[in-house]
Amino acid sequence: MMPRRLPTRSRNLAAFAGLAALIGACAPDRAVTGSIYPHDHHARHPIVLADGPRNLDVFIVGSGVLNPRQREDVRAFATEYRRHGQGPMTAQIPSGGRTDAFAHRALDSIRATMEETGVPAAVISVSSYAVADPAVASTIRLSFQRLQAKVASKCGLWPQDLGGSDPRFNFGNQPYWNLGCATQSNLARQVADPIDLARGRIETHGDTLRQVKDIQDLRDGKDPSTVYRQDDQNRINRSVGN
Repeated sequence: MMPRRLPTRSRNLAAFAGLAALIGACAPDRAVTGSIYPHDHHARHPIVLADGPRNLDVFIVGSGVLNPRQREDVRAFATEYRRHGQGPMTAQIPSGGRTDAFAHRALDSIRATMEETGVPAAVISVSSYAVADPAVASTIRLSFQRLQAKVASKCGLWPQDLGGSDPRFNFGNQPYWNLGCATQSNLARQVADPIDLARGRIETHGDTLRQVKDIQDLRDGKDPSTVYRQDDQNRINRSVGN
């Protein structure tokens, strides 16, 4: 019995499928060449260190003198500038609004508060900006540059539909692009010193006197552990166990 021959169209389809398989085998790995679906969210949304602006809006209230709340904000801003600031600090005062008469008084109060924190007024570069809407509360915009941690990619992007319109993506069982982006962004914003994300801190020296005492207690058969007790005034006292 002679073998049955496939129709011409079937043979063409089979040949095309084989050619596609060969081409696919030579295709580069999408995970290496910039695939939008790396499995690790650290690779999809890496945290990078870059210089960026640090801003504080000081509202002009009352006669222009800072209230206690805003004075504390300015002190904290000045302390951060002393530790991490780069270059001068800029102060933009509003022009063309209903609080122009008190803007310079508020600026003098800001300078005085910063000088109390150790930031001289000479490092503050003053300029003005036009008020777009006089009915909206005006602010003095303080800003300086500092090293910051931020996510390199942009959160909120959805290049793939999570519904049923893309069966290839759904059956691939891969994480969607936006997964982990918010977590990385929150971590970048919460870290006090961005350099901590690049390397650990230098180990400090131990308490030599404490170590010698603990060793001596062990030699004498005593308990070297520390016991913490709380008194009636909610103060923590440290005592050494016997």
